[in-house]
Amino acid sequence: MASLTLRDVTVNFPFPPYECQKDYMSKVIECLQMKMNGVLESPTGTGKTLCLLCATLAWRENCKDLISARKISERLGGGEMFSKTPLSSWGAGATDGDNPTSYTDVPKIIYASRTHSQLAQVIGELKNTSYRPKVCVLGSREQLCINQEVMRQESNHVKVHMCRGKVSTRSCLYYNNVEEKSTDRDLVNSILDVEDLVKFGNKQRVCPYYLSRSLNKQADVVFMPYNYLLDPKSRRAHNIELNGAVVIFDEAHNVEKTCEESTSFDLTPYDVASAISAVDRLLVEQAKEASRGDSVTEDFNVESLSSGLKLDIASIAKIKQILLDLEAAIDSYDVPADKGITKPGIFIYELLERAHLTYKTKTNVYEALEQISGYLAGQPGIFLNTGGLQKLSDIIQLVFCGEPSQENPQQQMETNTAHFKVHIHKDTSYHKKKQSTDVWAASSSKKQGNILSYWCFSPGFSMQDLVNQGVRCIILTSGTLSPLSSFTAEMRIPFQVTLENRHVIERDQIFVSVIERGPDGVQLSSAFDRRFLPENMSSLGNTVANLSRVVPHGLLVFFPSFPLMEKTLEFWRANGHADRIENVKPMFVEPKGKGTFNEVIEGYYNKVNDPASKGGSFFAVCRGKASEGLDFANTFGRGVIITGLPFPPKMDPRVILKMKFLDEMCRKKTPGLKYLSGQEWYRQQAFRAVNQAIGRVIRHKEDFGAIFLCDQRFKGSDARAQLPSWVKPYVRLYDGFGNVVRDVSQFFRVAQKMRPVVEKKSATAESRGTVCFPDTPSSGFTSYSSSQSSNAQKAKMLDAHIPSLKRRRLNEQSGANGMAKICIEYECEVQESQRKPTNLLDALEQGDHRSGEDDAIVGEEKAHRLSTLCLQNDKRMDDELRGGKRKIKLVQQQKMSVSEDVSEEGKANRAKKFLAEMKKSLSQVNFDRIVQSLQTYKKTDNLDVLLTEIAVLTEDTNTHNLMRGFYQFVRPHHKKRFDEKCQELTGQGCGYKPEHSLSKDEKKTLLQQTDKQPAVSLTSSSGTSTCSQLNTQQLNRGRHHLNLQGLKEPQPGSAPKNEFHAAFLADVKKSLGAEKSGQLFQAIHNYKKTDNYENLVTTVVSLFTERDEDFNLLVRFGMFIRPQHKKQYKEMLDALIGQSAAATGVAAVSEDQQIQASPSPPLKTQSKISNFFSSSQRK
Repeated sequence: MASLTLRDVTVNFPFPPYECQKDYMSKVIECLQMKMNGVLESPTGTGKTLCLLCATLAWRENCKDLISARKISERLGGGEMFSKTPLSSWGAGATDGDNPTSYTDVPKIIYASRTHSQLAQVIGELKNTSYRPKVCVLGSREQLCINQEVMRQESNHVKVHMCRGKVSTRSCLYYNNVEEKSTDRDLVNSILDVEDLVKFGNKQRVCPYYLSRSLNKQADVVFMPYNYLLDPKSRRAHNIELNGAVVIFDEAHNVEKTCEESTSFDLTPYDVASAISAVDRLLVEQAKEASRGDSVTEDFNVESLSSGLKLDIASIAKIKQILLDLEAAIDSYDVPADKGITKPGIFIYELLERAHLTYKTKTNVYEALEQISGYLAGQPGIFLNTGGLQKLSDIIQLVFCGEPSQENPQQQMETNTAHFKVHIHKDTSYHKKKQSTDVWAASSSKKQGNILSYWCFSPGFSMQDLVNQGVRCIILTSGTLSPLSSFTAEMRIPFQVTLENRHVIERDQIFVSVIERGPDGVQLSSAFDRRFLPENMSSLGNTVANLSRVVPHGLLVFFPSFPLMEKTLEFWRANGHADRIENVKPMFVEPKGKGTFNEVIEGYYNKVNDPASKGGSFFAVCRGKASEGLDFANTFGRGVIITGLPFPPKMDPRVILKMKFLDEMCRKKTPGLKYLSGQEWYRQQAFRAVNQAIGRVIRHKEDFGAIFLCDQRFKGSDARAQLPSWVKPYVRLYDGFGNVVRDVSQFFRVAQKMRPVVEKKSATAESRGTVCFPDTPSSGFTSYSSSQSSNAQKAKMLDAHIPSLKRRRLNEQSGANGMAKICIEYECEVQESQRKPTNLLDALEQGDHRSGEDDAIVGEEKAHRLSTLCLQNDKRMDDELRGGKRKIKLVQQQKMSVSEDVSEEGKANRAKKFLAEMKKSLSQVNFDRIVQSLQTYKKTDNLDVLLTEIAVLTEDTNTHNLMRGFYQFVRPHHKKRFDEKCQELTGQGCGYKPEHSLSKDEKKTLLQQTDKQPAVSLTSSSGTSTCSQLNTQQLNRGRHHLNLQGLKEPQPGSAPKNEFHAAFLADVKKSLGAEKSGQLFQAIHNYKKTDNYENLVTTVVSLFTERDEDFNLLVRFGMFIRPQHKKQYKEMLDALIGQSAAATGVAAVSEDQQIQASPSPPLKTQSKISNFFSSSQRK
């Protein structure tokens, strides 16, 4: 626990605070001491909530110290108890000159946030501090009531009135225990959120709702949602006392909207009709009772007595007449179907007066409506919708607030309605109402009528109301309030203290790019005239698909609105873009309703956590649930893509009127008040939603991630100025998509090395699948212990400084030699952590635990992969030993191939793991059928039977990998056919190579022939290196033996250099077409002249990443990259393809070309390449 002094206040903080946290707490204390309102912006991840709580509670403690000091001083008669600490200094930082005389004078803290779930997080933070104030959380009956009879009611209004009835008659046993339990020590001294209160209530059989109201009276800190505080009706209902209190709004970017909505209403024809129907029912009932006289009914009980109506039939009839007149007044306006009628706010009084609702009659009407609602809700055995009556009661309280003076009643009305507009418009949703379920509804409720809307357009109305209640100060804080000037202007109260805090992260933790065009060069825009153009949606799909390859783990994609997201996803599904994304990062889409949201987000979290996957992608909308306060820390949110600017719907009547209202206010130029123009407000709404979505990416000091702004409108300096202050310095503008891929690949590579995330242990940690070699699914079930993975982190870079360690043999019993063993484990490490390994000691430390691990490696494919890796590692070792002067690859002689070393036990283990994985993914019936077909195949060698049974695996994309996993069980002479079938059914082959069809004896013979060859082989046209070796015995005699003559000799079966080019050129023309092929050749020609790698890569990446099937061309293109750029190109491929480019075997082409080339300068070699392309193009 750290202790620091800020503005003479001692603050206890759970850990040493950062500078930005000190600044933030200092500003909070300044607001409290000086009784000033404050707007404080601090980015998500800076510990804003913790700072706010600690600073506020430390100041309260200081206030108490001041009172204690005065009391002691009075007892001592003005004498000093401590000579070095005069009493006058005690609590000096508490106030600006206030003289609180008792502890009850210490201001209460009212802490408001948007939702109860956010409040639960705040209370969790409070528990992490050393402060233990008395706290209270206010909630609704919906959340806190535990009386089952009340909770069974469907309507919230019925619940309220039934609860009140039971309380007034003391017939609720939970309420009856409140007085006794409210002083319970465990309750008073504990910090409980809503969930904790309900648990306590159930355990002690006491009402949590009334318990919270009881705690409210003695609490130091009261937590509540915004609307309880901003809505005058809710304040009265919960007895919230504001005089002298400190009011804090956390997540205050939503305050503006809540302020306006809490003081607005929409009265629909359905509301009025349901109120009339309810009063009708009551009139009929009262008439029957009157005809029977005063006789007591059979079902007479205490409740019916208590809810007895104190209104006569005449009074009830008057209420019905008021409702009928109100309905007639609203419907008397002939409203055009496409737009409504707008009147000044004061018109509401004129309209209501036609229904006999005025300041003089409002009290009597309000009390009558409340009585009727309460009586109907308390009637046993019947259900009546009293929502319409309740809404009318609320409207009377809202419109007729305050009391007009006798001399000038008009002034009060003008003050009340200055920031309101009355809008009357057609009810276009009348046919969607729940009339079918309301069998009691009158026929009038089934007709189309007009809606009466009374809309507030200034959040300042509610804020001014809080100030009028006598609050000490108001603090608004959030991660996204900028620009502060426009935000404070909207609130219409002075904010003397402001702060735009910096972030705690470093430059290397955030990457921000504006992507103007997609990979295909089409301009990206969500503007109204472009959003649904096929070329725009297609380009956006290509952009998201390509970025999903580069961004590790979790990717968040935010759309401006639900309709736009749905239409775009529909287009992507129809045109293959969704499949491309799904294959890399399975897609999860935010639902519109609340019901399934938790299931969807849980599925996304699980997929990102799954070590066998490459992560997941979550598609959501700005202003939706996912963009507000959800935690996407670490791997859950490594990248955020903003697909457009989420402007409010411009044709919405409320948006139109808001903009007109602001323009009117600007023209008035009221002294001392500054208003935004309508257009400024409109833009601000869009950028505030963007900024909130951006805030999902960095959640704490060690987090890192990338932000992609995929709309050309973000290019403008005005647009970038609207971004958060902590984001602005890092924004990069890109002309070409290829440069984005290159830079973001480099960003994640560095970030992952500097800030490796410690993987959480999952339930399946012991048997977690690690795909060592993605091209061959048979290796995808190698077991890896999480403890081994964590142990390997201990010595990250030692092998770079101790070359001799690289020669260590890991397992003397292993058939493969030591270096081969390291290479195998090194490759496994790549896939397990989803990043390039940093050293060989990772593998060395795991060596002791990995006996039998290489049993899990399939011979045909792995021999080639292993060969490539050995080549790279030995090259690195040799470079280090020689000081990097000679680029020669040495390969230690392998005495036997890996395939030959695969033991029977290893094969059995691998098969067992594969079948266990398959069993988890399939139904028992399908699993049994497939196992039976395997046994049949073993006996009969009939591949058709096997293919028929495992075809079930092609029905779901999630089981495609299982289909390809059967490649390991297929006999050599069937492998080619099986690979073709997989390609046909799943769109992806099994990595077949011709040598996979060789039998063991044929491979052994081939390997013996290869051992006699001293030269390094060329690679085949497919780009896969063969498993040949240099004669290390000869080479180790001295450097003069390392001449290039032997290296130039091609081995039998190798393709000449020009055949590589011819094959590649043919594939390029076939895949890209003449026009795009021309662009590629021109880029190569320019590269030859200028040596400008950046321009070349931009063009190449744009051409080869539009379609998944072209990625192989991107890899093969590496043969034309100059030596000085090879490393950069390979790193870009690693990030873009999601696996080591070297592991594909194709990148080795470029390396081998390097060896084959004559010792002439690089430009000369490149000249030959360009000449070749030029001549080919002329042909």
